[in-house]
Amino acid sequence: MAKTKTKKEEPLEKVLWATANKLRKNIDAAEYKHVVLGLIFLRYISEAFEDLYAKLDEGKGEYEGADPEDKDEYKGENVFFVPVKARWSFLQDNAKNAEIGKYIDAAMDAIEKENPRLKGVLPKVYAKENLDTTNLGTLVDMIGNIALGEVKDRSADVLGHVFEYFLGEFALAEGKKGGQFYTPRSVVELLVNMLEPYKGRVMDPCCGSGGMFVQSEKFVVEHQGNVSDISIYGQESNQTTWRLAKMNLAIRGIDSSQVKWNNEGSFLKNEHKDVKVDYIIANPPFNDDDWSGNLLRKDGRWQYGVPPEGNANYGWIQHFLYHLKPSGQAGFVLSKGALTTKTSGEDVIRKNLVEAGLIDCIVNLPAKLFLNTQIPACLWFMSRNRTNGKFRNRKNEILFIDARNLGHLINRRTRELSEEDINLIADTYHNWRNTDGNYEDVAGFCKAESIERVKELDCVLTPGRYVGLPDEEDDFDFAERFTSLKATFEAQLQEEATLNQAIKNNLSKIVINNE
Repeated sequence: MAKTKTKKEEPLEKVLWATANKLRKNIDAAEYKHVVLGLIFLRYISEAFEDLYAKLDEGKGEYEGADPEDKDEYKGENVFFVPVKARWSFLQDNAKNAEIGKYIDAAMDAIEKENPRLKGVLPKVYAKENLDTTNLGTLVDMIGNIALGEVKDRSADVLGHVFEYFLGEFALAEGKKGGQFYTPRSVVELLVNMLEPYKGRVMDPCCGSGGMFVQSEKFVVEHQGNVSDISIYGQESNQTTWRLAKMNLAIRGIDSSQVKWNNEGSFLKNEHKDVKVDYIIANPPFNDDDWSGNLLRKDGRWQYGVPPEGNANYGWIQHFLYHLKPSGQAGFVLSKGALTTKTSGEDVIRKNLVEAGLIDCIVNLPAKLFLNTQIPACLWFMSRNRTNGKFRNRKNEILFIDARNLGHLINRRTRELSEEDINLIADTYHNWRNTDGNYEDVAGFCKAESIERVKELDCVLTPGRYVGLPDEEDDFDFAERFTSLKATFEAQLQEEATLNQAIKNNLSKIVINNE
């Protein structure tokens, strides 16, 4: 008797995405993401509100004598107050109403009026003509039916996970434009796992949709830390992206009061000018040539050299260093070209950074990790104190890691790092950095190189220059390898001949038919 195949159940977020995407029809992903993510956010704050409302209404224990309609009760619990006609129950009851779009826009307006922290954040796009009301109602029902489990406390985790997953899928759908608001999850995880931001201030001066902050909070929770020990500071120049960040952080219960927006950006209008932080985690725009460098030639942040007007990379590096405490650390993404460039004095700045002992580790990344560019990328890790901090003295060394061969393709254009890849890179760094670490150089992958050797090579920081080639296996059999390659080549020649004959046959049929 044949075995019955059991159908593998798709994860909740994938099922939801497939359904939501079918309802998109003629709307661009860039526009549609605000429709879907806005509804997920609305469901989240409504769930949190109604959960507290029920406790206040019951009036037991600490809630005895409380008024469930008193806004101050919610403010004290860090819960957004949701007016009656903005509550999810009301909207879902009206999901099939032809005016559902107007109801949702009105709900967003009402929530912003009651909660100043959300002013100017929520999307009001639901009454637009290109959004079919039937599909919108179906979307409301779909999001309303997301299973939150028996424990209401799980609602933030479930909805937060769905929100984060949808951000990534919309970024993939938008392609190049998606990379402007979203750093791939595996890259963010790698940065956070290497820096280990357990406690203190975390800053991202180009924060996109807030992924670095969300991952930092997850890291603390997963390592039994206290989320209240971390405070975040961010800045974003794109207002639409800033709105996504505010929603993304609110749905995680992360205080985003210090995540600021202005259209001038961190270089021209630094919203946190006097703030010094423990960690900086960032993915600034690659090779930005429109950063107003001509207006900042005498800026006090350029302690190691004035960055060129045509490229912001070394401006970002020095901006990050400016904001670090004396014991602060930074981990960030840059284009690989920053490791070798000699344009407009960038090599002099790099030499000064090397000689100052600020560069801790360089990681060469695989290709195709980023959605918005095919430019090869790398990670920089820098530390203000590499001599007598909580790690071993490594001032005279730099760790180089060449991770170009790691990762796997998730589609033809995009690669991601696996959990094993992330752990391998992070563990290598920690074993080198920590006082009790057990580090060894691995040919072709990692090398702890002396500052003197780096200076001998003109302070070029490409890991491939230092890690060398991987050791060949001892049991390599040349005859066996040659025979295998010869057989493969002959098979390919035969396949080529077959395909050429098929093409000739098809062409002759076309000629005969035309006659």
